[in-house]
Amino acid sequence: MSLFPMFLKLTNRPCLVVGAGRVGEPKIESLLAAGAAVKVVAPQATEALRQWARAGKLDWRPRPFEPADLDGVFLVVVATASPDLNDSVYREAQRRGVLCNVVDDPPRCDFYYPAVVNRGELQIAISTNGQSPALAQRLRRELEQQFGPEYAAWLEALGRERERLFARPSDPEERRRILHRLVTRERFEEFVRGKSTSE
Repeated sequence: MSLFPMFLKLTNRPCLVVGAGRVGEPKIESLLAAGAAVKVVAPQATEALRQWARAGKLDWRPRPFEPADLDGVFLVVVATASPDLNDSVYREAQRRGVLCNVVDDPPRCDFYYPAVVNRGELQIAISTNGQSPALAQRLRRELEQQFGPEYAAWLEALGRERERLFARPSDPEERRRILHRLVTRERFEEFVRGKSTSE
């Protein structure tokens, strides 16, 4: 089955996480980083999650999962040690048309967490369609070497230049050519040299 690659805007979207242990914690953290409105249902939670709840970053319900927890939810991540509970949440999510990811259980996933390289606004996501997360992690490490931290500053500069180009009347085709010339390897190397001489 082919996956449809996309980057989702989750700001203020209601997202549910069932389970609040070490497996669920990084999933919760990534949802918070994306600005999602996160509700967590789990009788117990890690200390980090307890701190996030105390700080008002998420809504933690310290109790077992109930089907009504899926009311109005955009997506759900299931990260418990109980196969029966995981399957129950997955089936209920399917019944309601809610996107579901049961951690480390590809057949019960409507979406996967990719391995991600982050360089400021640049995100490179790698998926193996659940076949080999280990390979995705290896490729992420290789791409982190290829795309260093300097890409974050370069992308900011490119964004400012793009805004300037769109702010003035110009021929769309000429604007496209300029934008493509700005992103060559040579221009990147010029940018890095300029940064190093100004520091």
